[in-house]
Amino acid sequence: MKLERAKGTRDFNVEDKIIRQEISDILRKVFEKYGFNPIETPVLERLDTLTMKYGGGEEIVKEIFKLKDQGNRDLGLRYDLTIPFSRYVGMNPTLNMPFKAYRMGIVFRDGPIKLGRYREFWQCDVDVVGAKSVLFEVEMIKLIQEAFRELKLEVVIKINNRKILDGILDYVGIQKDKRDTVMLTLDKVEKLENKKIIDELKEKGIDDLKIKKLLKEVYVSAFKNKEIIGELKEKLKDNEGLREIEEIFKYIDDNNVILSPSMARGLSYYTGTIFEVYLKKREIKSSLAAGGRYDEIIGKFLGKGDYPALGVSFGLDVITDVLKLKEEKKKKSLADIYVIPIKTIEESLKIVGELRKNNFKVDVDYNGRGISSNLRYCNALGIKKVIIIGNKDLANNEVTIRNMESGEEKKVKLDKVVENL
Repeated sequence: MKLERAKGTRDFNVEDKIIRQEISDILRKVFEKYGFNPIETPVLERLDTLTMKYGGGEEIVKEIFKLKDQGNRDLGLRYDLTIPFSRYVGMNPTLNMPFKAYRMGIVFRDGPIKLGRYREFWQCDVDVVGAKSVLFEVEMIKLIQEAFRELKLEVVIKINNRKILDGILDYVGIQKDKRDTVMLTLDKVEKLENKKIIDELKEKGIDDLKIKKLLKEVYVSAFKNKEIIGELKEKLKDNEGLREIEEIFKYIDDNNVILSPSMARGLSYYTGTIFEVYLKKREIKSSLAAGGRYDEIIGKFLGKGDYPALGVSFGLDVITDVLKLKEEKKKKSLADIYVIPIKTIEESLKIVGELRKNNFKVDVDYNGRGISSNLRYCNALGIKKVIIIGNKDLANNEVTIRNMESGEEKKVKLDKVVENL
């Protein structure tokens, strides 16, 4: 039997897993800093939950991995964390609002595969329910900016509003029954050649005059956000989405935030502000994070009530791919210290225990190898500090600490080991 992984899935070696843990630790720290609390939802959901009318839309439903349980019930693997979160809130109507939560978990999509896009991948989501004020969008943008600063990645945050897009489609005269499919094409404006966009719109039954008028509005000539808003105001007049975007720009540092009128986001459940985050230098073209306002889903789950909501999803896998391209030297071990006992295992383990009590990550040679073999092993794994414990050292109440980067060694008294590390 030939051993193979399922297509679109990956194994993660130690180096990759360390990077992924560092990313999730940074994101968790930022999420909690902004007042979000952890929850968890199942990987398996009822298929009718995942395919509900107000869920992800036609395109995403095609990518659901579907299965049945032994009771012949239709189930699916979740394709994002937003629909399960909405179902969770709908099943817990007594939650205190606003309810701010984050989740980190695996999701599945049976879609095309490329660098940065897989069939099994992780998302790290932050969402707030009971979020009427546009100040929640302001807070979310600040959270995104801080997260990528902590990750040391230069990004561009593209922002738009579904109400602006609706206003543009009204202005052009696109019928309501064609809007979802037209928005999917507009989402590709910055990715495809102009001719391909025109051909795709024609296939969807949009005539030449409307196509020309539509592309004129979404291909904005101005670069600065205020100028883009000014151009749109002339055509859309008193558009609610434009008012909301203007309000957001009052409160944020918009050096890396760009209003992008063609951006629609592929999922049909968005109702207002939407975001997509890309690398400033596009080594990887996929978005690193994305999301927006979805004010209707949770109320539809309940069949009643007003549940304005806003969320952003960070792509752990694509961020990992970016950091792997940037990092020249990858960590191969999380150990801070490697202890080499020279026929002193009993005494050495007491020292190891003390180091671990002081929160050092410590590994030990239990195989009785020689010093040279152990030092080669530590070099291969990139462990920076080694403690050598021999009988002569112990007789003098000391150990030898070696810095693996400089090669420097020093004798240290037992009661000063922690202090010297």
